[in-house]
Amino acid sequence: MDALWLHIVQWLHTVGLHVDAGTAREVAGGMAQATQKLDMPSLLALAAALGWASGFRLYAVVFLVGLMGSTGLLALPAGLHLLENPLVLAVAGSLMLVEFFADKVPWVDSAWDAVHTVIRVPGGALLAAGVFGADNATMGLVAGLLGGSLAATSMATKMTTRAAVNTSPEPFSNGLVSLFEDGLVVGVVWMATQHPLAFGFALVVMVLLSVLLLVVLFKFLRAVLRRMFLFFGGSAQPVVEKPNV
Repeated sequence: MDALWLHIVQWLHTVGLHVDAGTAREVAGGMAQATQKLDMPSLLALAAALGWASGFRLYAVVFLVGLMGSTGLLALPAGLHLLENPLVLAVAGSLMLVEFFADKVPWVDSAWDAVHTVIRVPGGALLAAGVFGADNATMGLVAGLLGGSLAATSMATKMTTRAAVNTSPEPFSNGLVSLFEDGLVVGVVWMATQHPLAFGFALVVMVLLSVLLLVVLFKFLRAVLRRMFLFFGGSAQPVVEKPNV
C-alpha cells in the first residue's frame, strides 16, 4: 500500500498536482479497491467490453484503458500493460481526437469506417486476447475469438446505422448519433470495470439490439457491404437479364 501511495504521489507531482499525505492516502485507498476487482467475471467483462467497444471507437478504447492503467485506476492484466506506455497513449489519444471530429461529418464517417474495417476487428480481438493471453493461452484464444466477433458485430451495426442516417437531409442526426456512440464507449468501459455482472446483461441486450437493427436496416447493410467490396478493389458485376424466349 505504501508503494502504491508513493507511486501516486510521484505521478501527481509529474503532472503538476501537489497533494498532502492524507489526500494521497485516500486516493490510494480508492485505487487499491479498484485493483482488487479483477476476478474472473471482471476479466471476462473487460475482454468482452474491449472487443465490443473497439467496433465503435478502437483508439478511444486503447487510450481510456491505457490511461486508467497508468494512473492506477485499474490494475491491467499483464497482457495489456503495453497500453500504459506513454508513446501508445500519445498516439492513441491523437488518433482518438482525429476520429472524434471525422465521425461527426456525414459520409466522411462512412469513409473513415471503411478504412478501419481492417483495423477494428483485429484490434478488438488482440485487446480481448491480451486480457488472458499472458497467463493462459487457451483463455487468450477464446477471448480473442469473442472480442473479434463482438467487434465485428458492433462495427457492422455502426456502419449500417450510419449509412441509414447519412440519407437524412438534415445535418444534425449524424452528430447526435456520433455523440451517442462516444458516450456508449465510455459507458461500456466503465460498466465493465466497475459492475462486470451488470455489464454481462447489458451486453446481451446490446447484441440483440444490434441483430435487430441489422435485420431492419438490411438494405443499408447491403449497401455498406457493396461499398466495402468496391473500396478494397472489387468490381461490381453487372446484372445480365436473360432474354425472353
